[in-house]
Amino acid sequence: MDRIIRCMTGSGGVMAAAIDSTYLVATAQQLHHTSAVATAALGRLLTASSMMGAMLKEKDASVTLKISGGGPLGTLTAIADSSGNCRAGIEHPDVELPLKPNGKLDVGAAVGNNGLLGVIRDFGEGVPYSGQVRLQSGEIAEDIAHYYAVSEQIPTVCALGVLVDKNDIRRLLAGGMLIQVMPGASESDIDRLEKNAAALEPVTTMLAKGMSTEDMCRAALKGFELEILDEIPVSYVCHCSRERVERALATLKPKDIVSLAEEQGYAEIKCQYCNRVYRLTRGELENIAASAARSSGQK
Repeated sequence: MDRIIRCMTGSGGVMAAAIDSTYLVATAQQLHHTSAVATAALGRLLTASSMMGAMLKEKDASVTLKISGGGPLGTLTAIADSSGNCRAGIEHPDVELPLKPNGKLDVGAAVGNNGLLGVIRDFGEGVPYSGQVRLQSGEIAEDIAHYYAVSEQIPTVCALGVLVDKNDIRRLLAGGMLIQVMPGASESDIDRLEKNAAALEPVTTMLAKGMSTEDMCRAALKGFELEILDEIPVSYVCHCSRERVERALATLKPKDIVSLAEEQGYAEIKCQYCNRVYRLTRGELENIAASAARSSGQK
């Protein structure tokens, strides 16, 4: 099980969160059968969503990150709850691209940068808060930092990494950091943070060295008095169920519900986050259609 650690400087001027998301990303890879570059892209978004979810204060809140960058991977989505548990989906998980000249996976080209990053925060009541920004690079970390700067006016350092073994893509390391300047931070705090961020090693390099999430935060906040706020275990969790599938189908027109079984005598609905398949017989679809018709007064 992966863990998130959240820290605050003694002055309250800087907040940092760090996560080792290796198991989260490995689970997503196994569920979606992602290629190396798709694993890196989806893993970065999943990692970011987990940290952002854990920052929500409301118990039943959730955050949804959606990227449509115009690249061959198509749309990527990640959803996390306020405990940092998360799930993700990707439109084209089997995309392969040549490595960049430096030998690294070309996540930016796979995601694309001609599109938007959308962020939706649902606090469990009322209208969800949503915002979106133009993608800067498609590398995801830079795009998350840009979102915070533009939409929420919070200076943010975001570092995300997924290291995939070239010989066996099932072997990987993944993690991330989110560092934010809080209101009231002093100029000296900001200057020190900028110097630390410039000297910070890539997340996967720190993990490969055996550094813990606490070690990562201490490196990012070197020279600050550090207070650990909490440490949270996080998992890949999908909330799909047969009941949810039936409720979703009930929103369709009754005739459209029944038509799903015309070719095979049944319908198969696949969850986009865990690939679980739910099979409904024609009789079950007819019952759902009848119930939907009674609720809406349709025929």
